[in-house]
Amino acid sequence: MIAPCLRLFCGLVLTAWLGRGALAQTQLELAEIHHGGYPTTLAVEEFARLVQTYSHGTLNVAVFPDGQITGNERTAVEMVQKGTIAFARVSSGVLGAFNSRLNVFGLPYLFDSKRHLWNFLEGPYGRKMLDELASSGLVGLCWYDAGARSFYARKPLKGVADLKGLRTRTQSNPLIMRMVQVLGGVPVPLGTGQISGALENGSIDAAENNAPSLLSLGHYRFARHYLLNEHLRLPEVLFMSKVVWDRMTAEQRDAIKRAAQESVVFQRARWDVFEAEALETLVKAGVEVVKVEDFEPFRRAVRKLVDEEAPRYAEVLKAVEAARPRR
Repeated sequence: MIAPCLRLFCGLVLTAWLGRGALAQTQLELAEIHHGGYPTTLAVEEFARLVQTYSHGTLNVAVFPDGQITGNERTAVEMVQKGTIAFARVSSGVLGAFNSRLNVFGLPYLFDSKRHLWNFLEGPYGRKMLDELASSGLVGLCWYDAGARSFYARKPLKGVADLKGLRTRTQSNPLIMRMVQVLGGVPVPLGTGQISGALENGSIDAAENNAPSLLSLGHYRFARHYLLNEHLRLPEVLFMSKVVWDRMTAEQRDAIKRAAQESVVFQRARWDVFEAEALETLVKAGVEVVKVEDFEPFRRAVRKLVDEEAPRYAEVLKAVEAARPRR
């Protein structure tokens, strides 16, 4: 009789342990502004899968794309700060309002290439910038690729002169707004969800973003001219609420960090493919895509702005220069 009793006892203990494990599972929300299938959305979904795996099921991350729970990226940051939601993925251009050092990414033509950008992001200063988000109540987890941003408009764009007088949507970032001004445009800060309607009704003439966003957000239906002047490379940031982070165990924090780092490789690979496919799709859809052969007129137009702002970011710019690929 001893053996059957022992088996029964062990079975009850296992059932109780599994019950506690199920009850102990922590549900966490992650806000994403882009649609399903977009590279950052795919990446945060992969991040969520990896978190569950590496935390041995104690953490379950639910991804909400399309701005479902926040509406826009600024609100997402504020909700993460308060701990209302655990995670968000937003543009570094938006985060500049919460940590001024990140405004450096708003300097036009800061990076010469994708390689230059990633040399910087994966270096010690890129990690430092993520760590400094703690002062804003955020835990910076990793950077994602967002390609280069260029201008698109309802009217033909051939060069820098064509930007003059255009009412151009920007993020609510003072430096990016000033960049539009020095290029001759009129900055109009709008949330992502407002852009399509504004382009359609003509309250704005243009906007600026990467090719995947132009396609996936549907802006190409109204803005049929895309000038590949590549004025900004604004990386994306995945981050967590420090309020929620502080409640995690050491093992759960390690799981989150490991999942974030592995999701970067996943995201970058999908970004490269999606970016090429997006440009091809835009051309097939009848969008006039103009490649800029000489960037010097654009650089010249923004040089005074860059020179004026440089002293604010002297330390960062030194690290940017150090990350420049050597030929």
